[in-house]
Amino acid sequence: MIPHIKKILYATDLSKNSSYAFYYATDLARKHDARIIILHCSESISPWHYVHGGITDDLFKTLQKDKEREKEKDTVEIKRLLQQFCQNTETQIGPPCANLVSEIIVKEGYPAEEILNTADSKKCDVIVLGTHGKGRLKQTFLGSVARSVLERTRKPVFIIPLPEVKKI
Repeated sequence: MIPHIKKILYATDLSKNSSYAFYYATDLARKHDARIIILHCSESISPWHYVHGGITDDLFKTLQKDKEREKEKDTVEIKRLLQQFCQNTETQIGPPCANLVSEIIVKEGYPAEEILNTADSKKCDVIVLGTHGKGRLKQTFLGSVARSVLERTRKPVFIIPLPEVKKI
C-alpha cells in the first residue's frame, strides 16, 4: 500500500530550476490534497572558522547580524517568488496556488543535512527539489545536495532536472 502524501518538503536554492521544480510540488499537493513546506538553506560558516581565521568577536557578531538580515531578505524573496509563480501559473494549474504552502523555513547550515532534518522534524512524506547536475563534468551545488539527500533518506524524493531548452 502506498502511504498517503499530506506534507511535501520543497527545497529551493531560489534558482530558475528550483522554481521549475515547484510546478511538480504544487501538482503533487493538488492531487493528494497535501500542503507544501518550503525550505531554503544557505551554508553557514562556523565560529571555529572565524576564531582560527583571526576574526574578532565584534566582527563575528556583525557577521551574524548580517546573516540574520540575509535570512529575513531570503524569506521575503521566497514569498515574492511564490506570489509571482502563483500569478503566472494559476491560469494553467488553477487557483489558489499560494494556499498550498503551509510554511516557509529559511535555515543556515549544510543544505542536504537541513533538508533531511526538516523532512524528519516536520514529518514530511516526500521531498521535492530541483537539480542542475548533468553528468560528472558539470557537477553543481544543488546536484551534489540532491545526490546526498537521495542517498541518505528513506522518504520518496522527487529530483526535478531543468528541462532542455529547444535549440533555435
